Amino acid sequence: MQINYDFLDNYTFKNKAVTLGNHVIMAPTTLRASLADGSVSDNELNYYRMRAQGPAMVITEAAYVNDVGRGWEGGISVSDDDKIPGLRRLASTIQSGGAKAILQIFAAGRQTTTEILRGQQPVSASSQAYPHGEHEIPRALTHSEISQTIEDFAQATKRAILAGFDGIELHGANLYLMQQFFSPDSNRRDDIWGGTVEKRRRFGLAITAKVAQTIEKFADKPFLLGYRQSPEEPMTPGITLEDSLGFAEKLMALPVDYLHLSLNDAFQTPFRDKSDTKKVMDYYRAILPPDFPLIIAGLLKKPEQVESLLDDGGEATFAALGRELIIEPNWVQKVKNNDELAIRYALSPSDFELLGIPKMLEKWLLTRFRNGLPVTTDSEFDPMQPWQYYKHAVIKTAKPIDPTQLMTLKKRSD
Repeated sequence: MQINYDFLDNYTFKNKAVTLGNHVIMAPTTLRASLADGSVSDNELNYYRMRAQGPAMVITEAAYVNDVGRGWEGGISVSDDDKIPGLRRLASTIQSGGAKAILQIFAAGRQTTTEILRGQQPVSASSQAYPHGEHEIPRALTHSEISQTIEDFAQATKRAILAGFDGIELHGANLYLMQQFFSPDSNRRDDIWGGTVEKRRRFGLAITAKVAQTIEKFADKPFLLGYRQSPEEPMTPGITLEDSLGFAEKLMALPVDYLHLSLNDAFQTPFRDKSDTKKVMDYYRAILPPDFPLIIAGLLKKPEQVESLLDDGGEATFAALGRELIIEPNWVQKVKNNDELAIRYALSPSDFELLGIPKMLEKWLLTRFRNGLPVTTDSEFDPMQPWQYYKHAVIKTAKPIDPTQLMTLKKRSD
């Protein structure tokens, strides 16, 4: 039976007249494959080229906006004008496959090392090291340095415009600098940039406002502005869901085109309150304006998962796939062609070159990123349920659905 999934329909941003071919987004994936100076490499272009044919929008890995913002070796730089030619190649490579190209921009803050920064001490909101494991103590940014960092985000946005991207995404998630200013763990300041939740959110809102002004001034075509957020932090003190919802409400007063939630599980409930059974995305939909675009990321793999995410009360507008698009670059095409049986849900170590996976990403996939990543050579791998992974975590997937039951997910069949 041919199934026409609703997530394959077009979508148009109301305020920017930007139309996407479907509701599937390629989530930002840290490749660690740029050249030593942060210039875009051929390996990166090959990786994105292979995955730009299906998703409607591709969000790049985070590009650092200044030299002290570098978070890892092999990261992309958008800190200088000399990076524009390489960034232009990246944007055009993504767009050649039909996808909109979004450059995610960030500064790592304390989530880096002196070695990575070529001898400079990491910086953050305060001189507070990350509390888990052994991490360097960062240097607190001065007021003038904070102002310069905000300007650096604006200049990075201008470079993205000049490079031909379709938008930028501010990376206010995953414990990087923008989140560090918002967190009571990493921000122990008592000036205008910290001390209360209102002051702690000032840095992220100031960057967003400055970037929006830059887009207004320099973009000669519709240019999207997105914001990525992690709703909660595991440490105490740390960001609570209530804090993040309040921040999101403040964002709505600015010309932001979408909000992107970075979750461990797209359907997760709050982890700071184990008794709360309401999904995190439900909380956001309740406080966002009607139909405001919301991207949800969190180990999505199967088409029925994606359809359920978008159909379940309309909480999510887009589904962001990360690990699954590493494994299966042609995920969207196979769904469109009624070829779901051919979708890969597990990674074979023999296919790294076939999939265009850079060497450093290959290393990380077999170590740090193993959570939620089925590998065919693992003794626990179950070929009958390849979308699940049992050694490190069990992925919460939609229960396998018989084709005759798919109509219950509001799919249209012909």
